[in-house]
Amino acid sequence: MSLFSQRPFSERTASWLQQSGLHPLLARLYAARGLESPDALSLDLKQLLSPAELKNCLSTASLLADILESKEPILIVADYDCDGATACAVGLRGLRMLGGPETPIHFLVPNRFTMGYGLTPEVVELAAQQTPKPKYLITVDNGIASEAGVDRAHELGMEVIVTDHHLPGDRLPKAKAIVNPNQPGCLFPSKALAGVGVMFYLLVALRAELRKRDKFTAETQPKVENLLDLVALGTVADVAQLDRNNRILVSNGLKRIRGGISQPGIQALFQAATRDPRKANTFDLGFAIGPRLNAAGRLADMSLGIRLLLTDSADEALNLAHELDRINRERRVIESGMQEAALAHLADDQLEGSISERTSICLWNPEWHQGVVGIVASRLKERFNRPAIVFAPADGSTGEELRGSGRSLTGFHLRDALDLVSKREPGLILKFGGHAMAAGLTIRKSDFEKFDACFQQVASELLTEELLQRRHVHDGALAPSEFTSETGDLLAEEIWGQGFPQPIFYGEFEITQQSLMKEKHLRLMLRPLGGGPVASKPFTAVWFNRTQSLPSKAKLAYRLVTDRYQGQARVQLMIEAHDESSDT
Repeated sequence: MSLFSQRPFSERTASWLQQSGLHPLLARLYAARGLESPDALSLDLKQLLSPAELKNCLSTASLLADILESKEPILIVADYDCDGATACAVGLRGLRMLGGPETPIHFLVPNRFTMGYGLTPEVVELAAQQTPKPKYLITVDNGIASEAGVDRAHELGMEVIVTDHHLPGDRLPKAKAIVNPNQPGCLFPSKALAGVGVMFYLLVALRAELRKRDKFTAETQPKVENLLDLVALGTVADVAQLDRNNRILVSNGLKRIRGGISQPGIQALFQAATRDPRKANTFDLGFAIGPRLNAAGRLADMSLGIRLLLTDSADEALNLAHELDRINRERRVIESGMQEAALAHLADDQLEGSISERTSICLWNPEWHQGVVGIVASRLKERFNRPAIVFAPADGSTGEELRGSGRSLTGFHLRDALDLVSKREPGLILKFGGHAMAAGLTIRKSDFEKFDACFQQVASELLTEELLQRRHVHDGALAPSEFTSETGDLLAEEIWGQGFPQPIFYGEFEITQQSLMKEKHLRLMLRPLGGGPVASKPFTAVWFNRTQSLPSKAKLAYRLVTDRYQGQARVQLMIEAHDESSDT
């Protein structure tokens, strides 16, 4: 049984925010998310934290200014997800913008299946073969754990500048410079910067350094803020915590997309996803645009996605976006098959019936696709409310190794849990990395059962009954007068995401009709109970991936959105959960 509770808020704070001019509903929602004064409402770029607070950012900017002046060849080494792709595009576009078109800057993104994650020695050797051979490697969204790769770069006559946001290991690589808000000794107030945010900060500092060197003035300087659409996409798609600093970055990026002045690649992705960029929101970035870009890294080669973000040709961008859309549809088919196989396996093992006795889920299948295991792990975590790790055979390992991806619950730090397993059983995990909510690892196929047992033991020690209890935190009831398309538009314009959650409301409804769409989604007609002029009007509602019918009256947690069809705006409710404890 799930527990439902309303997110608490201060009536006094909500009143203060409302008196400052904020809509009454937003004042209540913002107060419940920790905003304590009207001053915190501004998401102007001038409110961004200073690059001077980010450890090594200014000194690395000075180093980059020297490199640009000397025209030394630079190679950006990217990660193969959306954050890595956008960080690479921001780095390339920004450095060319600041250093001039003649600056020799190129990029390399490793194949996730054959080279794995990060700046490995194999990636460094491939980098050394590029023409011209780079003098400097700049990592984006990776590198903080790449000791061996940095050492190999030194052997091959190359220096490494690490820009990353992941947690470091026990020792830092011996890089020329490291910019990472999560490195030891960094006092930057926001630890939530995504990889693309770190790269953007470095460009801002570089521009200031070049201004000091009289390369340009405040009036003639390149506008690196033109790259904020990419920063917004990478930040949201990487599920970075949306603290105020990240919300400033995302808000200003969305303004560019809505204003029709985003990169051709992002405009093309919106077109391929049949989304209106003029009404772009964080939901679009996280669930429509980001997955299409990520699909390239999951099933093919992320250089396809990076090329999309780098092109200035609208025609080329649209062709690449449609190719990514095709790959994403293929990814969905593969994911669906893997998910069905996983659930069948759990049912065969009677795990679903005894899930309350377990604290984690670990699965593998010789037929599963390595690029999709993270998504399936996420689906299993959501379904069973347990940390889940899904493995597939690792490419290039002659079938002897498994590569896994895990997703976790709030309160259970997945990377730290893997670190504990590794310390208890040295050699059991061949390599791992990640952060609190997601991590990747490699093990031997012959060690799967042992790993499953060890991870289960660690999870049982660290996870409490309270953490394992599924909880739905909502924002209370909407007034009858708030069930309008205007409310949906109001909510859609705000910056919601990880750590600043999208509003979910709670109320009792009469279910007047229910049917299945595509045999897997529940479509409802429902009427809010509780009186008011709108109570007699039924609304359409959808509950994705739910086939079980609801009773004639039910208390539901839902999101309110505005659906537009043939020019008509109407309210639609997206059902998130059913409070079964209220059924009679």
